[in-house]
Amino acid sequence: MMTDGTATVTIRDVTPRDGLQAGTPVSSAARAELAIALADAGLAHVEAASFVSAKAVPTMAGADEVFGLLPECDTAWWALVPNARGAEAALAAGVRNITVTVSASTAYSEKNVRRSTAEALAGLAEIAAVSQPAGADLDVVVSCAFGSPFDDVISPSPVIDVVDAALRAMPGARITLADTTGTATPRRIAAVFAELAGEAHTDLGLHLHDTRGTALANALWAFEHGVHRFDTATGGLGGSPFAPGAGGNLATEDLVLVLEDLGIPTGIDLDAILRIADSLSSLVGHSVPSRTAAAGPLPFFDSQRPLA
Repeated sequence: MMTDGTATVTIRDVTPRDGLQAGTPVSSAARAELAIALADAGLAHVEAASFVSAKAVPTMAGADEVFGLLPECDTAWWALVPNARGAEAALAAGVRNITVTVSASTAYSEKNVRRSTAEALAGLAEIAAVSQPAGADLDVVVSCAFGSPFDDVISPSPVIDVVDAALRAMPGARITLADTTGTATPRRIAAVFAELAGEAHTDLGLHLHDTRGTALANALWAFEHGVHRFDTATGGLGGSPFAPGAGGNLATEDLVLVLEDLGIPTGIDLDAILRIADSLSSLVGHSVPSRTAAAGPLPFFDSQRPLA
């Protein structure tokens, strides 16, 4: 991969939300502390909480408490909402950057949000009606964009239909394609990209999972083909509790390490991220899956200077 030194990338770390949602509940204070540490490490975007039913997802209880502990700073704090009621709660807590998911797989949608894809799409307009007058930025995350564990996304067509419907319901929203269960490959991503058109290309992002060890390869391929916005999780934590076999997210430190080595600036302090990854093991009660967290930063290697 060659760069001219001007390429940039935007990384949104989703550890406090996606990274922790499928594990043992962590206190609101600890989640806020994690989000602040990520901001201090240089993350310009952090998804800090989810305004969902605490009964459905106990690990995300206390989202308003989390946001009450977050300082005003240069980092954009994001929250996931499932419906207009969640959006109202998020706005009341001071959230101004909102993600909402809608799935290309109806089977996954029914398990995840207890609504069909068609019903979830209908709800987008309600969320927009609440959020856009308040000045909130919106990002529609399209789940199962490269295949479904329920075998009901077998071509790009349902993905394109969802993207088109989402942009009609939420004009001006970002679109993030999510590889919910790690089924993406460069070929599958290319197939979806080939059918996307128009506004969907203006700020397209990817949310990648590493179930089959393909997340970093997918990210690098996508970067070469014009995608400069990625969701990641420190330590490679994450995975949907409603998707069979879902692995963790693309690790923040894995992506930062490779991009910085290529001369692509991220603005993120890798050493600080590795310290956070190390602390996550005690927070979640198990080691994190990230390879870079285990191996550490790269040793020095530069053909123009002698090795130390």
